[in-house]
Amino acid sequence: MIALQFLTILPIKIDSYYNEKEIAKSSSAFIFVGFFQGFLLLLLNYALNLIFHEELVIALLLLFLVLLNGGFHLDGLSDTFDALSVKSTGDDNRDRQKRLTVMKDSTAGPIGIMAIVFTLALKYLSLKGISHMPYFIHYSTLFLMPVVPKWTMVTAMFYGKPAKDEGLGKIFLEGVGNREFLITTIIFIITLMGLYFLFISFAPKPQYLFNIVIVVIMYIFCRWWIAFCDKRFGGLTGDNLGALSEMTEVLFLILVIIWSRLYI
Repeated sequence: MIALQFLTILPIKIDSYYNEKEIAKSSSAFIFVGFFQGFLLLLLNYALNLIFHEELVIALLLLFLVLLNGGFHLDGLSDTFDALSVKSTGDDNRDRQKRLTVMKDSTAGPIGIMAIVFTLALKYLSLKGISHMPYFIHYSTLFLMPVVPKWTMVTAMFYGKPAKDEGLGKIFLEGVGNREFLITTIIFIITLMGLYFLFISFAPKPQYLFNIVIVVIMYIFCRWWIAFCDKRFGGLTGDNLGALSEMTEVLFLILVIIWSRLYI
């Protein structure tokens, strides 16, 4: 329930008070929120296809996902790229503080807006291409699209360090431990392999290899993002985690297309 509160705009009322440790532990449930979102995408995709044409269906699916997330991750993406646009002065500490200050600004700059536009455009075009692929590829991709970023966020929380001494990001970055990371990773891997074996008669023969590729590439990208943010911001912030979520969604979709072109 705590994870649903953080990752969606669903009106869930919880009367109990949760301390920072309990909030951090809720990260192990992030992936279940991804399952919930993926299931809703499949249902909505089916319903919308009964009424609208393909392009409009894809646009509405993206709109639904953005609204369900409350634009939370896109906001983090925008703030992160606005901060990265800060020109270097040669003083690393000064530059980091200036970037962190820019991220606090609620006003979206041109670089942040461009990041949002290109991210949504890449998702739209990728989903349009995937919609013409075999049913297993199409539907499994829709389901996994919100699941993959949940794993990468928890991975970043586990390996990363906070760039600031305050904020929700700090709570997760300092509170996520072996338990949360292992639970999320095991469930993620079981989900990938489970989909393959459950629909093995429909899945392409090398699909199990793609599952391995997804885990490896996402892990490497996640570790790179942590190192990149350490250099630019002195660690990770909640905005950086939101940006990671959006970028791994796009990366996942592009990897699906590349793999499908090679093996289908």
